[in-house]
Order: sequence, then structure tokens, then C-alpha cells
Amino acid sequence: MLTLGYDIGSSSIKCSLWDVGKKSVVASGQHPVQEMEILSPFPGWAEQHPEQWWEYIILLTRKLLSEKEIRGDQIGAIGIAYQMHGLVVVDAAGAVLRPAIIWCDSRAVDIGEQAFKNLGREFCLQHLLNSPGNFTASKLRWVREHEPEIYGRIHKIMLPGDYIAMKLTGEISTTVSGLSEGIFWDHLRGAVSSELLDLFEIDKSLLPEPRPTFSVQGRVSQSAASLLGLPAGIPVAYRAGDQPNNAFSLNVLNPGEIAATAGTSGVVYAVTDSMVHDPLSRINVFTHVNNSDKARRLGILLCINGTGILNSWLRRNVSPELGYVEMNALAAKAPAGSGGLQLFPFGNGAERMLSNANVGSHMAGLDFNRHGRAEILRAGQEGIAFSFRYGVDILRELGVGVTVVRAGKSNLFLSPLFSQTLATILGASIELHDTDGAQGAARGAALGAGMFATVSDAFGSQDNKATIDPVSDDSARMGDFYRHWLAGLQNLLNSREGA
Repeated sequence: MLTLGYDIGSSSIKCSLWDVGKKSVVASGQHPVQEMEILSPFPGWAEQHPEQWWEYIILLTRKLLSEKEIRGDQIGAIGIAYQMHGLVVVDAAGAVLRPAIIWCDSRAVDIGEQAFKNLGREFCLQHLLNSPGNFTASKLRWVREHEPEIYGRIHKIMLPGDYIAMKLTGEISTTVSGLSEGIFWDHLRGAVSSELLDLFEIDKSLLPEPRPTFSVQGRVSQSAASLLGLPAGIPVAYRAGDQPNNAFSLNVLNPGEIAATAGTSGVVYAVTDSMVHDPLSRINVFTHVNNSDKARRLGILLCINGTGILNSWLRRNVSPELGYVEMNALAAKAPAGSGGLQLFPFGNGAERMLSNANVGSHMAGLDFNRHGRAEILRAGQEGIAFSFRYGVDILRELGVGVTVVRAGKSNLFLSPLFSQTLATILGASIELHDTDGAQGAARGAALGAGMFATVSDAFGSQDNKATIDPVSDDSARMGDFYRHWLAGLQNLLNSREGA
């Protein structure tokens, strides 16, 4: 029996066909090969067309089934992972009313900050575990304020994964984890926050009803089946945001376990059983995929918007003739510390861990006589690693221990330079596993469809591809580079405050 996993990213749509018995990938792919376009008609905006996600799912599914000669009736369940915090709005016929406002869009920052003041810091941190911030609820309020005609036609709002589930099944639903990531969920009361909805003047009927993360959430409709080349009736049995799903795919499910990813954005995700919150709201706490009434499981998420997107920007604009492997090799030729060149990777919207500051990306210390492409590329990877360290220090302030980090062997973790720099600057080992979001969704689908009795059965012994340990001899020197970088970041933040 096979399961099918989709990962709805902002860069591409990924798909994996997973053999339940062998616990291994049969086929995988992504579409498009180049990064999907992010529309930004105004500064701070970031949008995509949901219909394009669905179009790419159809193309990719048919392509994989055809190339691998896999029959649709071999697939027993479907799982969905998706880019978090987005907003999709549809009318009563399920038609999309405007482009999706995606995760890195920062237009609603001021709305979220004002809501934090109006609801009160204590209420938000104790009940929502977060400031309303720049999340889905605040984005919906922005639509209400600035696009009232569209708002008046909304039948339901959805996260990106909810939209794909609707296209697959014809049914509209969400999960508690999804309501949590949108900052709609009151963790103390175990219900949608009426205080938040009242403040934003949002009718609760616009929110889909939640279903368990691991459960049959609907079945593939006849119309979707004909488009995908699949039989109707296949259960959609798992749905989760990309970061909780990434943690699940790495078997990070219990307190003290930590997952990381470095795709378009970078994330450190730690699991806890405590109702922890950051007084400065630099991190976010959401319901994890395996949370239950018997065992609380929350995910502490620290996000850096500008990681892989910086690396792809450097490829397009600094080394357009090179692939990522060649870029990594060239960066490794530059000395540690990049000859004093610093790059701050904060050019992808407001940064939560910088208290929603939108400082932009900056390069400092450029010497026309000493620095070339190698130093620029290395400064990019070091700047990303240093931004991870900055974030992990926030987690450590909150009492989260970081000794081992698990990550999929993909994106920036394919760079030996980045992986080694990160391990050394964190003082923590990094375990790289052969998995990704689409595989996690496929595994989650098998669990949700009842193909495994327990979570442990779904994993067994997971393949650890490599472990990167800190280089103790380099830790002091890298620490000096980091402190120099940190001083530069503080100057940027100070200059923004003084502007």
C-alpha cells in the first residue's frame, strides 16, 4: 500500500509516494523546478494564487504516477503539509476571491500590534500564547478594513492546506493546530477566542470546523479524482502546517526534541508540554500535531524569514551561472568570517524574532579590493547561521535546552559549510535525516488512516544520514565572528528606532 503526501510550499509544490510496508519513498518530485513567483504589488506584501497551487498538484501527481507506472488504486491515503499563516478566502461556491496573503506578508503587523495592546499583553500571552502579530487573524482583519466588498462575499476563510483539502474533497474544514497557527485559538479554554473575534469584528461562521490532525478528514471527490488520475474515495487523513509537519517527519514529538529547517525561511521548532510564552513575543507557540487531552504537546516556533530566500537571491543576482552545489564549493574557498564582510539576511518582511522589525537585508564591511563572490556567498551562509544562533539564544532564555538538532537533508542543510558553521556556532550536534515535508505528510496520512497502531510503529528506526558535531577548536573564533555580527545587527535595529 502507498500513501501520497503533498507539501504546499511558497517556493514549490512537493509530492512523495511512500511505501507503508517498507517505510520508504517510492517516488518524489516537485513543481515547478524554479521557485514559484511571490507577488508583491506594494512594499511588504506577499501573495500567491491558490489556484496555481492546485494546478501544480494536478500536473505533479499525474507526472509521478505516469513516470513510475503507479496505479491510482495503489494509493490508500493522502496527507497535506502546507505553508503556515496564510489566508485564502472563498465564496459560497468555493471560488477564490483574492490572491492568498501568504506567511511572509507584513501588511497586518500594525493591526496585530494594536490588537496586542487592546486585548492586553497578559490575556494574549496566557490565552493565545502569542501576540496576534502578523498572523492569519490579523490578515483577515486587514481584508475587512481595506477590502470590505471582498470581505462581504467571504463564505469561509482557510489556510493554504485547508484550501487544498477542499479542492481534493469538496469539504471545508481545518484543524485545531491550524486555528492555533492563525491565532484564533484560546489554549486555556480549548476553543476559538471570542475576545479576538469580537475585537476584529469577525463572524465565527467564517472559520471552518476543526477535525483531528490524524483522521479521515474527507475523501477525494469524483471531480478531483478525474483531474488527478486517481480513484474517488481515497481518504485525506492528515493535515499540518509545514513546521509542525517537519517536526513530525523527523519524529520530533516529545518535550526536549528539536527540529530545524532552512528552506525559504528558517525555523527552529522545539516541543514542550508547558504553556510557555515569550514576554517579548519573539517566538510563537502553537498546538503540535500530536497534542491531546491526555498529553499536552505544544510547538515553540522560532522563525527567520530570510534564509533560503537570501541564498536563492544570491544565486540569481551574484552567481546566475552556478548551481547551489557550485555556490557552496565557491563559498567554502573564502576564509571563515568572510574576510570581515557581513550579511544580514532580513530582507523578507518583518522579523518576528526582531520584535516585528523590518530592517531589510544589509551588507557591511564590503572592501572592493579584498572581497569577491566567494566572500559574498560565504557571508550569506554565515549570516544565516548567525541568525539561527540569535534565535536559539532566545529559546535558551526561555529554558529550552538545545544539544541536538534534527533536520532534513535538504535546502541549506545540503551545504557542508552551512551545516558545520551552524553546529559550531550553536555548540550542538546536527542530525541530518533523509526526509522532507512531503514524506512527512505521506507518513502522517498512513497514521491518520489507521495503517499503524501507534506513532512509534510509523517510524521504527529512521535513517540518520549524517551527524555534524561542533568543531571545538573553532568555537571561540566563530564566537568572535558572531559577536561582531551581533553588534552590527544591533546598530541596524538602533538606526531603525532612531529614524
